[in-house]
Amino acid sequence: MRPASSSAEIAALERGRALKTIRRVGPYLWPDGQGWVKRRVVLALAMLVLAKVISVAIPFVYKEAVDTLAGEGQSPAWMLGAGAVGITIAYGMARLLNVGFQQLRDAVFAKVGQRALRTLALETFTHIHRLSMRYHITRKTGGLSRIIERGVKGVEFLLRFLLFSIGPLVLELLMVAVIFYVVFDVWYLAIVVLTIAAYVTFTFRVTEWRVKIRRQMNDQDTDANQKAIDSLLNFETVKYFGAERREAERYDAAMVGYEAAAIKTSYSLAFLNFGQSLLITAGLIGVMILAAMGVQAGDLTVGDFVMVNAYMMQITTPLNFLGTVYREIRQSLVDMGEMFDLLGQPAEVQTKPDAPALKVTGGAVELRDVAFGYDDERPILKGVSISVPVGGSVALVGPSGSGKSTIGRLLFRFYDVNDGALLIDGQDVRDVTQESLHAAIGVVPQDTVLFNDTIYYNIAYGRPEASKEEVEGAAKAAKIHDFIQSLPHGYNTLVGERGLKLSGGEKQRVGIARTLLKNPPILLLDEATSALDSETEAEIQSELKAMGHGRTVLSIAHRLSTIVDADEIVVLENGLVAERGCHDDLLALGGRYAAMWQRQQAGEEGEAAA
Repeated sequence: MRPASSSAEIAALERGRALKTIRRVGPYLWPDGQGWVKRRVVLALAMLVLAKVISVAIPFVYKEAVDTLAGEGQSPAWMLGAGAVGITIAYGMARLLNVGFQQLRDAVFAKVGQRALRTLALETFTHIHRLSMRYHITRKTGGLSRIIERGVKGVEFLLRFLLFSIGPLVLELLMVAVIFYVVFDVWYLAIVVLTIAAYVTFTFRVTEWRVKIRRQMNDQDTDANQKAIDSLLNFETVKYFGAERREAERYDAAMVGYEAAAIKTSYSLAFLNFGQSLLITAGLIGVMILAAMGVQAGDLTVGDFVMVNAYMMQITTPLNFLGTVYREIRQSLVDMGEMFDLLGQPAEVQTKPDAPALKVTGGAVELRDVAFGYDDERPILKGVSISVPVGGSVALVGPSGSGKSTIGRLLFRFYDVNDGALLIDGQDVRDVTQESLHAAIGVVPQDTVLFNDTIYYNIAYGRPEASKEEVEGAAKAAKIHDFIQSLPHGYNTLVGERGLKLSGGEKQRVGIARTLLKNPPILLLDEATSALDSETEAEIQSELKAMGHGRTVLSIAHRLSTIVDADEIVVLENGLVAERGCHDDLLALGGRYAAMWQRQQAGEEGEAAA
């Protein structure tokens, strides 16, 4: 009995989640303070009701046309003298009005649906950027983009079909049921109600089964898409290792699961369609037999027989569509549930309510007994104190894993310290707005990643409101203006995805120009030249040195030759400060730094000799 109980609990949880999702969508359909949206919704619903009233009246007009042509029955007073041709014209006009009101309804509602889609897409996009670095380094980008894409599309589908498919269908079925009971008798009503009940029960149960299969399809689709994007982003690595076949096999393995789930979906759809047709046909035959018996007995006219058939055919179309609509609504709820789960992810690093903007008076940076670890079991920094005075330069060196780059991430507040404090001009970075903090710091990373846009766009990204002269001035300061001018399209040259059309040195210079344009008082150089060859590094180093004049500079260095001029060099080891001092003092000390320097010098001399 336990599995049944578990299944019931899971079903209850899914229903609860679906209702929660629908409630989350409600405000986008009926937003506070936006009367135009509410007016459009009300007007669209009015169009919907008018369309359904006309739709239900159409078979009556059809019946009168048949009876008039057959010379049977008594036409209502409003049709007297109209004749068969007039009634046929009225029938055509009714059909035209029905379609017209439906299209008008869609046109009125289109702006509401698109507004909801745009609002939710923007909210999701903004929230993703608000999430912490910890979330983004553990999340697969391909899968994330798929969740957003499906979720946003699901909102529009749910709004449209919940309002304009399920609601109208229920309204139409109720009106047809009342007409069968009033115009004919209770047996017609009984057959229609039983048919609809059996049809809806069968459709919902089979669709629930199909939704589970569809969820498996989504998982496999997400996995395959993530693998494809991951492989394409690492195109060069794939080529380096001749791994094209391996990547194709990896992608195909993910598609195997998708294929199996897709085949199950096709089989279940065939079963659903046949079962629906069987139930509808049985109901149709039942009421048609009653109508035929009524015509034979003289109680009904041929027009009545035709009208019964018309009503059954009229409700058959939306009922046949019900399975698809219900499945899509359920799937939309699943997709939106994933997206709302994403929106529900708390931002690990949050700005305090009413936090003031950072006031930079000079740009002094201080780490005061900072402790931090990416997880509790692996501490990275174990009580580090560093002070960078206004306009001063401090370099951080040490082996991999000593915490150098971590300090840069803490300064930018990608993470919050576990203990101690990180201050800028005496202000704890946790007490000021993130926007003002980010505006005060310029970063030149080891590998500058560029947007797949023009060189001009990438430089102007540092300060979008900058004039063309200012952008070109930053490029000149970074010694890249002449190179850009030599290109066929100049500043309008596209750099390719992640800037792959430019060399490493060219990308670094674009990154430097971008940071110069931002003009921050604090500069963070995160191994800014370690990915470059020696000649390019020497050229870039002079630009970085000029860039640091008048700014507080914190350098994270791998090559010690790049930081010999720093005011202070801090050697980190095992999350602690092992040594500190200027270059000459540390060499004289003969400790950890001196050993690192001698090892690097020996390596460079060996390379030169070779």
